[in-house]
Amino acid sequence: MEEEINGLFRQYRETGDVSIRNRIVEKYLYIAAVLAKKFVGRGVDYDDLYQVASLALIKGVDRFDERKGLQFSTFITPTITGEIKNYFRDRSRLIHLPRRVAELRVSVKKAADEILSETGKKPTAKQLSERLGVSEEEIVRAMEAGGVVSLDRPVESDDDEGMSFYDVLPASDDYFEALEINDTVRSALRSLDETERKIVRYRFEEELSQTETAKKLNVSQMFVSRMERKILAKLKEELKKSMAD
Repeated sequence: MEEEINGLFRQYRETGDVSIRNRIVEKYLYIAAVLAKKFVGRGVDYDDLYQVASLALIKGVDRFDERKGLQFSTFITPTITGEIKNYFRDRSRLIHLPRRVAELRVSVKKAADEILSETGKKPTAKQLSERLGVSEEEIVRAMEAGGVVSLDRPVESDDDEGMSFYDVLPASDDYFEALEINDTVRSALRSLDETERKIVRYRFEEELSQTETAKKLNVSQMFVSRMERKILAKLKEELKKSMAD
């Protein structure tokens, strides 16, 4: 079974064939259903939660790399769980945003889901800008305003092997504590200096926006942005070293 799935992932990575991606998604929709049911009773209908979980599954298929030696079922569970949690956080924060910004964030999310379904790829800010008829700056500002950081977002790096924050930050759920990678990640996090650790905490644990993080540190938003790239590059390098040992 695992060999068959890895074969499908190799084919999809090499060809980008959406039909292969859909075959993989169909095999794992049951995980999306199970995780969606775990969050029922919190003010959101199951159908909405299942849609969020299913979209997270699609995104997870897009970024999974079977060459890293991790089973997809283990890999996709925290991805879907994180997206559902972000969905709830997003809903609560929209209440406190200016109406126009909140409405734009809803439109951006809808447009992003549509583009993902149409193309099988995550949309760029430019694509969202063209779809919604607003500037790229407004798109970025609207997403930044809520301070929600998607842990599924790829890390920006100078090479082609993109990693997500789920690849470099430890999972908080008990059933992932047993994974050996968590010890490696914790060791890598200890390589950061005090300022870098604060940025990781503010951005990826407390989920503050870059602007909010900058205010806490009394630095510019651009500084935070540059530090994020530096931090993730450093963590990635530390993980590579640990896995090579």
